[in-house]
Amino acid sequence: MSASGRAIFLSYASQDAEAAQRICEALRAAGLEVWLDQSELRGGDVWDASIRRQIKECALFVPVISANTQSRDEGYFRLEWKLAVDRSQLMADSRTFLLPVVIDATLDANALVPAKFLEVQWTHLPAGATPVAFAERVQQLLAGGAAPPGVSIATRGMHAAAAPAHEPASIAVLPFVNRSHDPEDEYFSDGLADELLNVLTKIRGLRVAARSSAFTFKGKGATVAEVGRALNVATVLEGSVRKAGSRMRISVQLVKVTDGYQLWSESYDRTLEDIFAVQDDIAQSVVKELRSTLLGEAADAKAATEATAQVAAAVKGRATDAEAHRLYLQGRHFVNRFTREDIAKGIGYLEQALDRDPEFALAWVSLSAAYAEEAGQSWVPLAEGLGRAREAAARALALEPKLAEAHAATGWIHMNYDWDWRGAEAAFSRALELAPGNAAGLRHAAGLAFRLGRLDEAIALWGHAIEQDPLNASAYHSLGITLDAADRLAEAEQAYRKALELAPQRHGAHAFLGLNLLAQGRSDEALEEALREPESWRFYALAIVHRAAGRGAEADAALNELIARHAADAAFQIAVVYAAGGDMDIAFQWLERAYIQRDPGLSDLKGISLLRPLHADPRWSALLRKMRLTD
Repeated sequence: MSASGRAIFLSYASQDAEAAQRICEALRAAGLEVWLDQSELRGGDVWDASIRRQIKECALFVPVISANTQSRDEGYFRLEWKLAVDRSQLMADSRTFLLPVVIDATLDANALVPAKFLEVQWTHLPAGATPVAFAERVQQLLAGGAAPPGVSIATRGMHAAAAPAHEPASIAVLPFVNRSHDPEDEYFSDGLADELLNVLTKIRGLRVAARSSAFTFKGKGATVAEVGRALNVATVLEGSVRKAGSRMRISVQLVKVTDGYQLWSESYDRTLEDIFAVQDDIAQSVVKELRSTLLGEAADAKAATEATAQVAAAVKGRATDAEAHRLYLQGRHFVNRFTREDIAKGIGYLEQALDRDPEFALAWVSLSAAYAEEAGQSWVPLAEGLGRAREAAARALALEPKLAEAHAATGWIHMNYDWDWRGAEAAFSRALELAPGNAAGLRHAAGLAFRLGRLDEAIALWGHAIEQDPLNASAYHSLGITLDAADRLAEAEQAYRKALELAPQRHGAHAFLGLNLLAQGRSDEALEEALREPESWRFYALAIVHRAAGRGAEADAALNELIARHAADAAFQIAVVYAAGGDMDIAFQWLERAYIQRDPGLSDLKGISLLRPLHADPRWSALLRKMRLTD
């Protein structure tokens, strides 16, 4: 590296190396000199002295801020940040030196950064994607000027000489505490919070942390600040429910993350028959407070009218009968446990709810999802379970054509079982149009883009889904699979490790991480990960890892075990093992078997890199045509 007085120093956590490299390449393409050290682990006095000299001599210091820097309270990048801040203290206020960049959904309000960073403008470059406008702005800053007119860059934070930008209108709805004497009433307190979350998700202009992330804090005793930092939200809604007979007391409060200030609170002593009015009042109050406090909108009669109308639109599809609503909450409570017995019990409650209120569209959606889960897990015959799921989703759409959840349920069936890609895309597009912030809708759309081979789109959608649902291990795991398909192996490894951090017992996570490490040439580590995997996925990974290492007997033993146990439900995975080992004819035989069995895994055909040896074979093109996966 040279010591030019016009150089830019890029500081980043090691996990963000690929994003930092993208920023670096974009700036260098614009003719700018960038200092990007890629030897963080080397260390030593000479290296340390070099870094200190570069920070002392650079013209701009660009810290890369992300969830990775949030998760590390120690690291050499923090020393770099301190050195840069110390140098900035010696500069005139008019001198631009610090230029923070955020590459994901990390909020400046929650960021673990030096206070000096919060006094300057932040630039948002998702995953390091760097537009020409940013390079032009940097050129202007190096020349001693401001950004050229007409250049628009997505930013957060504030200029020291400008008015503060409003915080994003974002919220997490925590599970309400059950204060009833009967612990069995927990379904009711959880259900009320869940329903409020779903309603708020449909309010445009709000970003709502998904249920799967928000509910991880249940019973943890986390502070509002801890929740806000983990979920990247500006506010938290929490509450409690005490239910006794036909009466209930609901207490709620909306709290600002930055200072713990209570923006709004209310208590409701009502009968169960009043539940819908209580829910509407809470949702309307939250919407009004967020828009007034965080977005600076006037808290007048017009705002109240708009909030009322938005909530009324968002609650479409719910019950009109309070007892049907109670049965629905109980049904969802059991379905969300995802065991065979609990889903069957949940289906019973949902069917009772629909007996009382046959026009309860959201109950039909939940019933569709439960039927589809039974079919997908082979707990009921596939055709029977899917038939019921399809019929329930259709009933929901007939009752409420603008119900986002019903469109998403329909798309899920089209994608995973019908292989009707156009139908799935139309359904998911409509669901996201109706509820653009719905994390499940984003996950579905990402999964479809992956299956269609649109990897850049899929990666971007997974990123948006994780912004809404940052503690969802499944989303990180699927992002890892997509990054693997795009040959972005180091980033994929990070995603798999994040999934394991969030859910250490997750099925398949060690297997896919092991295969990723194998693709990176780290065969010993790959074997270690494969051996950590529980039963079925362990045999899949071991068969591939052993074969790659030349351990034929061990590979055959693992493959034979996989076939003996899972020939009826893992034909696609067996085909992948044969393809990875170079047995093309047998691989195609198992792919045909997967097609006949309607194996859901077959929909991933275009995205599995281990199947690339088959691509030149005419049978591959024929299979893609049968799957309607040709471009």
